[in-house]
Amino acid sequence: MAGYDPEGMENARQMMDIEFASGPYKAAEGADVAVIVTEWNEFRALDLDRLKSVMNAAVLVDLRNIYRPHEVVSHGFAYHCIGKIVE
Repeated sequence: MAGYDPEGMENARQMMDIEFASGPYKAAEGADVAVIVTEWNEFRALDLDRLKSVMNAAVLVDLRNIYRPHEVVSHGFAYHCIGKIVE
């Protein structure tokens, strides 16, 4: 498991025992699930095709509701978010 946060990795390293990657795509390499837990602009502008291409399975969990479900699903992801119904 790898994580990435453009602003908080130094603090997180002190509290978490996970590997940190150099960017969001590197963190998602070989992953079955990508989870968005922060609202940084870098995550709002992900290239979803690129993200899907580096992942083992195309599953995106958006805990900040920064994406429109239909947009993510149209890129071939199973999309899970908080408080929205995804069809």
